[in-house]
Amino acid sequence: MVEYSTPTLDAVFHALSDPTRRAMLHRLSTSERTVSELATPFNMSLAGASKHIKVLEAAGLVRRHIEGRTHICALQAARLAEAQEWLRYYEQFWEERLDALEDILRAEDRALADKTKHERRKASKSKSDTKE
Repeated sequence: MVEYSTPTLDAVFHALSDPTRRAMLHRLSTSERTVSELATPFNMSLAGASKHIKVLEAAGLVRRHIEGRTHICALQAARLAEAQEWLRYYEQFWEERLDALEDILRAEDRALADKTKHERRKASKSKSDTKE
C-alpha cells in the first residue's frame, strides 16, 4: 500500500520541487559527479551547489563520499522509486477518469450520429412524399 504522507516522501518531493536539483539528479543518472561538476552548468558557487546537494542527501536521493578534498556524489534511485509508486496511484486514478470520459464522449458521438441519420431519413422520406 502506498503511504500518503511520510517525512521521506515529503523530503523527496521537496527536493524534486527545484529545477536545479532535478537537473543535478539528471546529471547524476549517467555517472557520479563532483560537487564542482554539478555546480558548473548553473554558474553557482560550490557552497550554493552544496546546499542543493544537502537537500538531495536529506531526501535520500544522493549519496556523497569524500576522496581527499573532493566530494563525489552518486544517485540513490530507491527513493525515486518510492515517489514513483505514490504517483502511480494517481496515474491509475486519472486513467480511470479519462476512460470514463472517453466512454461518455463516444456515447454522445453515437447518439449524435444516430440523430443525424434519423433526420436524413426523415428529410429523404419527406422529399419522396412531396414528389408523389
